[in-house]
Amino acid sequence: MKTERDGNAALEESSSQEPELYSPASPGPQREPISTYFEEKVPIPEDDLTKLLWVLLGATIIGLLLQRLAARLGVVTGMHLAEVCNRHYPTVPRIILWLMVELAIIGSDMQEVIGSAIALNLLSVGRIPLWAGVLITIIDTFVFLFLDKYGLRKLEAFFGFLITIMALSFGYEYVRVAPNQGEVLKGMFVPYCSGCGPTQLEQAVGVVGAVIMPHNIYLHSALVKSRDINRENKKEVKEANKYYFIESSIALFVSFLINVFVVAVFAEAFYGRTNMEVSLQCNETGSAHSELFPANNETLEVDIYKGGVVLGCFFGPAALYIWAIGILAAGQSSTMTGTYSGQFVMEGFLNLRWSRFARVLLTRSIAIFPTLLVAVFQDVQHLTGMNDFLNVLQSMQLPFALIPILTFTSLTSLMNDFANGLVWKIGGGLVILVVCAINMYFVVVYVTALNSIVLYVFSALLSIAYLSFVSYLVWRCLIALGVSRLDFRGSVQYPPAVLMDEQPEFDS
Repeated sequence: MKTERDGNAALEESSSQEPELYSPASPGPQREPISTYFEEKVPIPEDDLTKLLWVLLGATIIGLLLQRLAARLGVVTGMHLAEVCNRHYPTVPRIILWLMVELAIIGSDMQEVIGSAIALNLLSVGRIPLWAGVLITIIDTFVFLFLDKYGLRKLEAFFGFLITIMALSFGYEYVRVAPNQGEVLKGMFVPYCSGCGPTQLEQAVGVVGAVIMPHNIYLHSALVKSRDINRENKKEVKEANKYYFIESSIALFVSFLINVFVVAVFAEAFYGRTNMEVSLQCNETGSAHSELFPANNETLEVDIYKGGVVLGCFFGPAALYIWAIGILAAGQSSTMTGTYSGQFVMEGFLNLRWSRFARVLLTRSIAIFPTLLVAVFQDVQHLTGMNDFLNVLQSMQLPFALIPILTFTSLTSLMNDFANGLVWKIGGGLVILVVCAINMYFVVVYVTALNSIVLYVFSALLSIAYLSFVSYLVWRCLIALGVSRLDFRGSVQYPPAVLMDEQPEFDS
């Protein structure tokens, strides 16, 4: 799902509501549920989703500002973010940072696998089971590599084609369902969420993680290197920064519209419906998926898979197939951005150059294995829960992109006249503070629901390690922002900028 994968980022996915990924339910004996995100079933009422549209808007604006910083870093220095991290961080923190970013990339790839498998299942009317759909996604690797050898411009055109398919698919659903425009605008511009609790917090964190994908910040700083810029000419650098900002604005605006389409469709089409109502409607229309909905009057619980089925039952088969096509297109665009960001991250952090074939094969293999196990041995709720969890994981990884990008774009020794001013420094610091605070609150809510001493201890240890590393990055960031008194021994040294005109491995 992605325009320079941020756009992407946003594209795919965007909520526990989002368009990204899911799979079919299988009947069987029910056991006492364990309180984890893989088994929790979350109803999606209209008010909760529309209340969170302002979160989507805010996340998109923040994503745009972060893309601006990433592009400025690449344009001014000739290095992308991973290369700058390699030059300025000591070995151990650098390796940890690389692992965190790789975790985000693998999580994104898992989402693409889940989404594509669900889309294929819907398009084939269940003839392609989820596990087979997961295996078919291996073909993505070879299709992408086939297009890659024709050069960057061809890939950009293909990516634009995928974005167009998503916009038309989800736009069709939006027009067909016809949500209340007043409520959509109210939810978008009035920041409120009365009566919201942990469930809505999970959705909000998922929205942020789906829109601002951390590895795409690394990717965007590298993509600008594909353009020919005379970095010794200040006027030309300034102009390049301006046009990259315009380009990012257009991309994220399209991404935002697609996400609004998806959220509004969920809110309008599924609010207030019961399982019985949906089951009767699906039976009347001859749907092959009516068994998904038990014959009771409980509130409908919906995910991306069931969402497509319900759309087909109430708005015709075309709505179901168009929905599935949009999800499939989002998955393919996500594959492209994940592949490129993975390549740049590995090369930058480790000075290790792998072929794109090896790189894609590695990440896709890691992503497919756990997803395949869930698809074979569990049901749609578990696969859906995995997708929601992965969105939250993306949000948890955000500090490992936000802090470095703010740190290095604030260094005068690196950015010269293009270093962040006071407003950008304060604004960036506040964004980091808010993201970290929300993530930590979410972790506390999640851990308290585990009901296991072993899991409590394990989660506490992970949280301490996570906070310790984030604190280390913040410490170095504060020194870069000018709080030199925190550098007690004068041990934090930032070497001056070295312009690099080497271009990434793109063909024109």
